[in-house]
Order: sequence, then C-alpha cells, then structure tokens
Amino acid sequence: MTSGDAGGNAGGGRPAGGTPTIGGTGGPGSGVRLDGKVALVTGGASGIGLASARRFARAGATVVVVDLDGDQAAAVAAELGGAALRADVASSDAWPSVVAAGRAVGGIDIVHLNAGVTTGQQEITELTDEEYRRIMGVNVDHVVFGTRACVPEMAARGGGAIVVTASLAGLVALPGDPVYTLSKHAVVGFVRAMAPRLQEQRITMNAVCPGMVDTPLLAGEVRDLLVDSGFPLIDPDAVAGAVVDCATGEATGMLMTVQAGSDPVAYRFARPPGPRVAGAEGRVPPGWLGDPGQPPPVTS
Repeated sequence: MTSGDAGGNAGGGRPAGGTPTIGGTGGPGSGVRLDGKVALVTGGASGIGLASARRFARAGATVVVVDLDGDQAAAVAAELGGAALRADVASSDAWPSVVAAGRAVGGIDIVHLNAGVTTGQQEITELTDEEYRRIMGVNVDHVVFGTRACVPEMAARGGGAIVVTASLAGLVALPGDPVYTLSKHAVVGFVRAMAPRLQEQRITMNAVCPGMVDTPLLAGEVRDLLVDSGFPLIDPDAVAGAVVDCATGEATGMLMTVQAGSDPVAYRFARPPGPRVAGAEGRVPPGWLGDPGQPPPVTS
C-alpha cells in the first residue's frame, strides 16, 4: 500500500458531477488527449508521480514536476519538455511558488497530489514527534494546502481536476504502519467531503487507492519480504493510468482501487445507520452540515 513519493476535457468545459465510471478506452489512461493543458504533479521525480507525469506528457499536457529532490525533478522535466520546481509541499509557504510555476507555463488544469512518505514504525511507543510530524505534513497537510492553493487557479480557468494518491491503507487497516493508515484515512475522508463542494466550480476531485506498488517507498527489507513471499507488486504505470482516467473523466468523489492483475475499480462505502428516533428515521444533518450547496450560518 503506497503513496507517491474521452480526451482533452480536463479544465474548462468540465461538466459538474458525473457517473462513477472510469474514462478512456483500451485500458487505464489510454486514448486521452490533453493538448494545451497543464498538469502539476507533486512527488513527480519518482514512483507513481514519475509514471503519471510521463502519462500526462504523452497525452500532450505540459507537466510541472514538483519534488523535494530538485535535481531529479529537473531531469524528469527535461525528459518531458516540462518545468521543474524543488519544493517542500508539506509547507504552506511553498505553495505560492508551486502555483507560480504552473502559471508560468500557462495555468493549472490538473493537479496530482501524489507526494507521500511512510514512518516504517509499527510500535506507537517508539514513534518520535519528528516521524509523526513528517508523515502528517507530507501525507495530509500537503493535500490540504495543495487543494487550497490550486482550486482558485482552476476555477478561474473554468474548472479542472484534482487527483490524490491515497492507498488501500485509507480503506482498510495496515497494522504494519498505523500512522500511515491514519494519514491515508484522513486523505480519503477529505476527498469525499471536498468533491461535492467543488462541483459548482466544475472541478472534480478523486483519489487512487493502490495496494503494494513497486516504488522507492518499498525499497529494502519490506520489498524483499513481499518479493520473497511471491506477493505481486503493482507497476507504477498501472496506477498512473488510473490517475489519468480520474483526471479526464467526469466522475467526482471516487476512490479508485488499483491491484496487480486487475482493472481499477471504484470502492463503495456502505451507508452507516442513520437516526432511529420516531419521525427522524434516516435523516441527514440539515442545511450546510449535510448539503454543500447551503451556506454556513453567519456569525458575528
């Protein structure tokens, strides 16, 4: 379970909402064209981010590669004919420069919020403050800051698409890294809550939730254990195909699971039980609490 370290309709002219299906034909990410579009990818120098940057570039988009490894980001950008920026996306201070990098090549139509880390720590009593702050900064804060910074840019262009790299650990428990599980559950909840709020601005927001992907995050003992046991690892390009499909389709609020040997599938949450008080059976919270179209109350 890992995070990152019908063509051309992303951006303006995107219908609000849509059905929970994957766009494209002939396999994930195939058959789309993104000529004239700009795709910004965090953690784009390796792993899933690198694979999605290459997919976006092949579809005709100009790619902005953002990574803490500035040299590798520059090398990827040179390969793809795009732009590169070294930035710590866990810091809100970095995002004005990230947005400026997108503007410099024409604007921002697609954002793949992909950067991510693990703690590698199973024992909560041994987790340090530094390990905790690092993973929550990269895996959670970066997604919030990136969404906050990029939504106005995309809205001004008539719409766009946000895709977040979550994980199966955002849908089920991963006892081997409980805090990673915490961070990915947070991301999944954020995507599900934000998606309906962005529909009026013609912005879709979806997440990909892959299983064990063959990226640098699995280097060393963990990867050896999986390989030796015969557990199939997912090619990052397969995840990137799901990313491109999410970015170019009309659906929003999807959680696309990706597993080795199968096509991406939208995950379905069961509805939790509602109130059982007489006269209020199954009701949802009123007003803005349950309906993104309602404004919050004005407080003085």
